Amino acid sequence: MEIEPNILAYLADLETAVANLKDTWHPDDPAYRADVYRQTMTSLSYAYFAYFHATPEHPDWAPLWNPVYTLQPNPDDIYVQSPIRGDLTYRISGNRGTCRILSFTTQKVQSGSVDEMPRPNGHNEVDDTDLGLELGKDFSVIFSAERPAGYTGKWAKIDPEAGYLYLRYRSYDWLNEVDPQLSIECLDPVPPKPRLSPEEILRRIQEMAKFPGRKTKLYYPMQNGVKDRVGFNVFEPIRMPGALVKQVYWPACFQLEPDEALIIETEIPAKAPYWNIQLNDPYFNALEYVYRISSSNGHFAKLSSDGKYRAVIALEDPGVPNWLDPAGYTEGGIYGRWYDCDSEPTPTIKRVKLAELRDHLPTDTPTVTPEERDDELRQRVRACQRRRRW
Repeated sequence: MEIEPNILAYLADLETAVANLKDTWHPDDPAYRADVYRQTMTSLSYAYFAYFHATPEHPDWAPLWNPVYTLQPNPDDIYVQSPIRGDLTYRISGNRGTCRILSFTTQKVQSGSVDEMPRPNGHNEVDDTDLGLELGKDFSVIFSAERPAGYTGKWAKIDPEAGYLYLRYRSYDWLNEVDPQLSIECLDPVPPKPRLSPEEILRRIQEMAKFPGRKTKLYYPMQNGVKDRVGFNVFEPIRMPGALVKQVYWPACFQLEPDEALIIETEIPAKAPYWNIQLNDPYFNALEYVYRISSSNGHFAKLSSDGKYRAVIALEDPGVPNWLDPAGYTEGGIYGRWYDCDSEPTPTIKRVKLAELRDHLPTDTPTVTPEERDDELRQRVRACQRRRRW
């Protein structure tokens, strides 16, 4: 075969991601263009794992979303993935760790790998509670379309058309909870992992180049849809097809001026195994959440004396608990989650002048000093860096 002398010829489809600038909130803004270039490089970098690391016959965990690959990950989650086949049998084994939730999700395809996501999407999911996995204990689970004959151990069903499996290691207390250590094996006889042909290598490189555009084509409308339906600074609770069945999301699009603050207020369900809130940029990426306090959860949150959670979005530290730092953005997205809760309250957002913030908070709202905030951030950095991300 003839191979192009210039590798850029195989990367021409990267321009499809740039073309999706038309679907951003300010397509003519140079800062938006630069952000989309960066987003494109993020997705391209990740795509190598998707196309060259593992195969369904030779599965292995690869990074999915994390503090580097920030296409709307939950900051509490470390995501890993492996290709699979629904007609094969797999064993996942190792130590459960002590993270808050360990969940397993199978789908027909990975988002970004096709032009249109299939419906139905081969979706199945189970979590550690469903499987009876004990904190800190070793375990083994068989994943297959049908339970193996005579097998009496832990088993989870996968869709016969499944082609992709990903795990969430969901942590509440980032510093003290321990992430799982897991392996995945194909139990069916398969040939050795082959050397790729030149044609197959080039085909996969071209698929890598399509990946960023396919991603933005899928995710931009999700955030744009919230803005189109309810505008800015209003939450729209939803359940997402193909997402966690136990989870209700509460997205919003935020907007404020540099001299303003947004106050988020919500009741907390009586039964709340897990809940969180995070800030995104206008392109559906999680904002920097290692060196910025752009997210929180039920472990870190400080409730007011009336039992409500009140968070404040402001460009500068407002000196109150539950600051959510938008990392220099005056508009973007918010995502909250209620997981397996007994109620699903809809939070509210109030837009106020930053100088008048305390007039809109309970009178007993404490002051957070710069020294206390610095300590909060330093603990966050240490905790996040100690989690397994690769």
